[in-house]
Amino acid sequence: MRETIHIYHTNDVHSHFERWPKVVHYLKNERRKHVKNNEHMVLLDIGDFIDRFHPLTEASDGKANVILLNDAAYDAVTIGNNEGITLSHKQLDTLYAHATFPIIVANVFYENGKRPHWMKPYVIMTFGRARIAFIGVTVPFQTFYELLGWRVADPFDTVAQLIKELSKQVDAIILLSHLGMNDDEKMAETFPQLTAILGGHTHHVFEHGKRVNETLLCGAGKFAHYVGCLTLTIDEKNRKVDAVAHVQHTDAFEHECVETKRKLDEMMDEAARILAQPIVHLPESLHIDWFSPSPLASLLAQALNEWCDGDVAMVNAGVLLAALPKGVVTKGDIHRICPHPINPCKVYLRGSELKEVILQAETEQMKQLRMKGFGFRGEVMGQMVYDRIIVEKEQLVDGQEHVRRIFINHQLIDEQKTYAVATIDMFTFGHLYPEIYRAKKQYYMPEMLRDVLAWKLKNMYER
Repeated sequence: MRETIHIYHTNDVHSHFERWPKVVHYLKNERRKHVKNNEHMVLLDIGDFIDRFHPLTEASDGKANVILLNDAAYDAVTIGNNEGITLSHKQLDTLYAHATFPIIVANVFYENGKRPHWMKPYVIMTFGRARIAFIGVTVPFQTFYELLGWRVADPFDTVAQLIKELSKQVDAIILLSHLGMNDDEKMAETFPQLTAILGGHTHHVFEHGKRVNETLLCGAGKFAHYVGCLTLTIDEKNRKVDAVAHVQHTDAFEHECVETKRKLDEMMDEAARILAQPIVHLPESLHIDWFSPSPLASLLAQALNEWCDGDVAMVNAGVLLAALPKGVVTKGDIHRICPHPINPCKVYLRGSELKEVILQAETEQMKQLRMKGFGFRGEVMGQMVYDRIIVEKEQLVDGQEHVRRIFINHQLIDEQKTYAVATIDMFTFGHLYPEIYRAKKQYYMPEMLRDVLAWKLKNMYER
């Protein structure tokens, strides 16, 4: 007896809804086709379906995204870091209150070690006489989860335990992994019992899957550019499983789901109403310039310093996407100019290390850097803006500027002294600034950069 199961998967949509009505039309058509042919179909999302850069997600705390998943008839999802650590504890704990599908996350717990009632470590689905276990794991950003009141376990230890529990109960085990491509490869090398890994987080695309030993790795990119499909053929008699994979580029989809498009338009109208909440009345406009001194960028640097209780502060002007006009400023205005899921943080740097960071920040290469990731949703880094730091420059013969001296609170920087530097968590990831990456850090959550800006504006102008 053979059973064929078609497993469709999306990942890292990040609230990019431009293609979503076409994706839903395609998925509904595929489901109708499989039902007509008496075939099995499963639809899964592998996390980061939400992203608070989008006003619909921001206004609804992600609940609008869950409505869209319900309407598209998803059978199960796991969470990514955008669900896990860009929402407050309460927001995440209530995000899926009205979900019509199970949320599969095996490695996230309350602080007391108990599993949230709305999470399942795995789900076993039956297709004819075949049984498949679906396990979900998410990237273990331990520091951030703990700050938000969660515990997160090592995904490898978690998967090892569950494979031991499930192997004799099912014909195949599929891992929903929001860990990234490198960890997916390690999972496949470590656990040959995994039939396939549906991956996310690193936005990789495997057009026909990637086989690592006995396991087929799958990935469907980002922003709904692709829909992935994993087809399993299970020979129950021989307990043999064949797996093939492909991705469908959504640019090829011609038709939209009219109902989904209508629902999106309605929810966007409601989001605009929610985000129209007034924050403050500005007596004058606050200008922003990515490459020259500007009042809005300076105000943000001051706000960071006050929020984090730093000695000094630094933030790149590129995190502010537009000016704030004179008059009423709404919650939507603040979100529009600062949509990034970026948190304030404080790092401790010796003067010599702080000097190296400043020298690198002042290079034209860093100012002009166009980047994506680490929470940044802007276009270009822009110049570094400081609070309580003065960078004295001189012009060289070739016309280029050279940093001559650096002053901290009007005193020449002390290279042996340790300074508490208020900044943004983006600089602590990767290797933009190695000195910050290696430094002792203190993160401030769940508030984001825009919350700090709104707080500062209200303190300044609300009398």
